[in-house]
Amino acid sequence: MFKDKTLLITGGTGSFGNTVLKHFLSTDIGEIRIFSRDEKKQDDMRHDYQLRFPHLAGKLKFYIGDVRNRDSIHAAMGGVDFIFHAAALKQVPSCEFFPMEAVRTNIVGTDNVLAEAIEAGVKKVVCLSTDKAAYPINAMGISKAMMEKVIGARARTVSAQDTTICCTRYGNVMASRGSVIPLFVDQIRAGKPITVTNPNMTRFLMSLDEAVALVVFAFEHAEPGDLFVQKSPASTIGDLAKAMQQLFGDTGVRIIGDRHGEKLYETLLTSEERMHATDMGGYFKVAADTRDLNYDKYFVEGTLPEGEPESYTSHNTTRLDVPGIVDKLMTLDYIKEELAKE
Repeated sequence: MFKDKTLLITGGTGSFGNTVLKHFLSTDIGEIRIFSRDEKKQDDMRHDYQLRFPHLAGKLKFYIGDVRNRDSIHAAMGGVDFIFHAAALKQVPSCEFFPMEAVRTNIVGTDNVLAEAIEAGVKKVVCLSTDKAAYPINAMGISKAMMEKVIGARARTVSAQDTTICCTRYGNVMASRGSVIPLFVDQIRAGKPITVTNPNMTRFLMSLDEAVALVVFAFEHAEPGDLFVQKSPASTIGDLAKAMQQLFGDTGVRIIGDRHGEKLYETLLTSEERMHATDMGGYFKVAADTRDLNYDKYFVEGTLPEGEPESYTSHNTTRLDVPGIVDKLMTLDYIKEELAKE
């Protein structure tokens, strides 16, 4: 599917982008384009890959730009076959204080990427969303929920033979940039107690490699407007803290209370989405609602789904205990590398 093709990764210098890049670089893909606005991170990435993978670094091309600026996207789009759209503002407290910035990047920026992709005849676009988009209560989640609506609207306007646009929704990705696991490691190393917002909060636990597997699954199976979710276990934040201290040392815990806009638990599929979801083994797929605005046709031909299933949340998924979390953590390259420094 990807042989000799060109993949564009927006937000390519972030945790998702880096992991997607590592997965695809060693395949027979023709070219990978990294699109982001931070020239320092791009320069660091360029030198890192030239040093570690000199025989593969020639596949990498770097484009400085911002998804808010269609001209910069246009400059990177020529000849692209596939796009993984990861560029976003995703820190919940930051988006609470600067909601219009979340709108400009997460909503308008996504629409810019999709418009340019359709114009360029890109074959498939996979967009990255978040569990915070389901029943959103914070600005980041609301902006991502609107992003998903933009994806659905754009998917309806273009033939699948031209461009297939779909969405993947993720829970917390372990050890990603700005996430709690690297913070816990830094706090323990400094001899400080771990800061926990609310020990009873639950969060999905997914590794970066599992996140890439979901991207690949979406590229391979997507129809226009599909939403894909990976089935993931969860844990309480309190148990995650205990697991981290089992591995790195017990420096105590300090409860600091909920941050702006935080949820007690996260939802990957709403009950309304679950009603229409297809179970694909390790994944759920929610097909796009392809009805048009001719509601007379709906009233004549429509059917009523039976029952109302539970939403799929970090409270009702498989719950890992502390030993289970330790086992999950030990699958992460980041944790292995940090423990090697001890």
